[in-house]
Amino acid sequence: MNNYDVEEQELLTSFENNEWKSEKTQERLQLLNSYVDATLAENQKIILSLSKLDLESLQILAKKDNIPYQSLASSILHKYLTGRLVEKSN
Repeated sequence: MNNYDVEEQELLTSFENNEWKSEKTQERLQLLNSYVDATLAENQKIILSLSKLDLESLQILAKKDNIPYQSLASSILHKYLTGRLVEKSN
C-alpha cells in the first residue's frame, strides 16, 4: 500500500509506462546548470525572529530528520518561494 495522492499516482503510473521523454538539449542543460549555479551560490545570512513555540517545533522536526534546524528552516522557505510547498488536502 502506498500513500500517494491521485496526482502522484498518475505521475508514477505515467513514468512506469515509459510515457516520459527526455528533453536533453543543449539549451535545457544550460538552463539546469544555471539553476545549479544559483543553488550553490554563497548563502546570505539573515536574522529571523520566531516565537519560542515555533522555534521549538522547528527544532523537534529537524531532530526527527537528523538535520540542523537552520537547514530545515531554509528548506521550507526555499520550497515556499519556488511554489513547491503546498498545503495537504484531507
